[in-house]
Amino acid sequence: MIKVVRSNSENKDFLFLVKQLDAYLKTTDGDEHEFYNQFNSINVLKHVVIAYLDGKPSTCGAFKRFNENSVEIKRMFTTPETRGNGIATQVLNELENWAMELDYSSCVLETGVRQTEAIEFYKKNLYKITPNYGQYTNVENSMCFEKKIKNETRK
Repeated sequence: MIKVVRSNSENKDFLFLVKQLDAYLKTTDGDEHEFYNQFNSINVLKHVVIAYLDGKPSTCGAFKRFNENSVEIKRMFTTPETRGNGIATQVLNELENWAMELDYSSCVLETGVRQTEAIEFYKKNLYKITPNYGQYTNVENSMCFEKKIKNETRK
């Protein structure tokens, strides 16, 4: 059974999953890990979603305000043993729904070009590749995405 809950970055299960994510990224990012890691602080994330599979934390994701109309999806991770069950899509959908409830109209995100599973996941969930933004501009190993989640913009 899958249970999806909204929380914040103080949630112990979120911290547990992020620790695994960071260990994974340290391996795949290699020498560039410190550059990327500086943009992944979880101290102030107010919008966190955690999925539980049979009572155990399996997947997480979060977002933070990017600009007036957009949020930036952060810290998406699914434990290796629970991948392929559609749980990450449920978490991403919940993040998008939450952002819409807060009157945002799009989601942006960055992932590394070496994160091939993540790239395919975001494409499958209708995210479109965009020019790299902000701190990722001119970073060859970054790939940025955007998805419109509703048509109108914030008032």
